Amino acid sequence: QNAVGLDALKAHAICVQASHRHGGIVAPPDFWHIHEMGPSASWLPVYVGETPQHWMTAVPPWIHFKNVAYQLRAADAIGFHAALLVTGHYGPNWEDLKTLITLLQPYFTMRIYGLPDFEANQPGFDNDGQRTGDHAGKVETSLLWALEPDCVDVSRIPDPPTPGPNFAMGGDAREADRRVGERMVEDEVRWLGDKAAELLEQYRQTAPSPARPVSYAELERIWAMEVLPRLKEFKTMQYLDRPPPPPDSMWQLNYLIPDIPGVTGT
Repeated sequence: QNAVGLDALKAHAICVQASHRHGGIVAPPDFWHIHEMGPSASWLPVYVGETPQHWMTAVPPWIHFKNVAYQLRAADAIGFHAALLVTGHYGPNWEDLKTLITLLQPYFTMRIYGLPDFEANQPGFDNDGQRTGDHAGKVETSLLWALEPDCVDVSRIPDPPTPGPNFAMGGDAREADRRVGERMVEDEVRWLGDKAAELLEQYRQTAPSPARPVSYAELERIWAMEVLPRLKEFKTMQYLDRPPPPPDSMWQLNYLIPDIPGVTGT
């Protein structure tokens, strides 16, 4: 019922609306994310199934997060005072994004905050602070319906009790409501505006003058000193006690987390 790429489409559209309301520039969405290794691969056979086409545009965690580091370096070097990194893709990656920012922030003048969009979705679908996110269920479907209506076709939601996994569609997707989606978008836009103002105030209080940009070589040293030794602690680099995909599953291909010195850890 939702277009492929829901996560990025949703997050990008929310950020665009926030920029119109509160100012700022929105970078292009990053469709290359983490979803085929370790805990993500364990999730796939249960909720997506063995599909003819997997539709993934995934990269391993060390590639994704290093790209994030370089994007932050570029924004800081240009002179942005604050950056909000909003991911519409859930799972352990958003926790690792916060860890990465904690490791990198001391080296950048720009103030940085990373979050899954559900953190900003308060009070959520039911106005109780509980249902702020899901996986193609009533929350995400409502949000995308409000943001990109041409990307949602609720007539394609199968009639109950159609057995799953239905390409990871949430079990309550039939309860999606475009009007609730519009209200949740407003809630997220307001939250992001408040957080941006908070970051800008932090910048005003702490920024040196003049600010000095980080070079490529410096960023590589920062990665080697700060991130690489901690990479194996990232949740996307652990199995998290989840069972592996079945031996004959298509999701076995990238399930194993490799041990490559200098790449996946020290």
